[in-house]
Amino acid sequence: MIRFVGSFDIVESLPNTQFNEYAFVGRSNVGKSSLINAIVGQTIARTSNTPGRTQQINMFNIDDRIMLVDLPGYGYARTSKETAVQWLERLEKYLLSRTQLKRLFILIDSRVGVKKSDLELLDFCDENGILYQIVYTKKDKKIREKSQILIAHDEHGAMAQEVLETSAETGLGIENLRAIIGIK
Repeated sequence: MIRFVGSFDIVESLPNTQFNEYAFVGRSNVGKSSLINAIVGQTIARTSNTPGRTQQINMFNIDDRIMLVDLPGYGYARTSKETAVQWLERLEKYLLSRTQLKRLFILIDSRVGVKKSDLELLDFCDENGILYQIVYTKKDKKIREKSQILIAHDEHGAMAQEVLETSAETGLGIENLRAIIGIK
């Protein structure tokens, strides 16, 4: 059973549960909500063609065992600089305070590749010992950039070894993500 827990503006208002949390973050318009919906096999996260729609921390309870967390995007959304800074501060506070967080999935649009804001998040996670896994999204689409930065595992101490490739449209990599999270 999947249950929407709520949308939260501040980290201090998040429910304190014993459930393992698996959070999804990435640049705006990377396909976070679509990927979450593909993982659970139904529409639970709101999708949009407008970058930056997810502006709060959205939590979903899966079978009273797991929490999926849809974090606001970063890097592109048309928003004020002040709001963008608030989102980043909230992300950092979430990552540093949630002992329930078992893995952060950092989503990267395979058509665009790794950007400076992605690398900054990887460095932040490495510096703070936050376990994360790189997930390339939209692998069914044509790649636009020829010279993409490759992420080397040996340069990132907190990164899970396996880099995942996914497509919410075709189902590529979805079963692998379900297995990592523990969803049947």
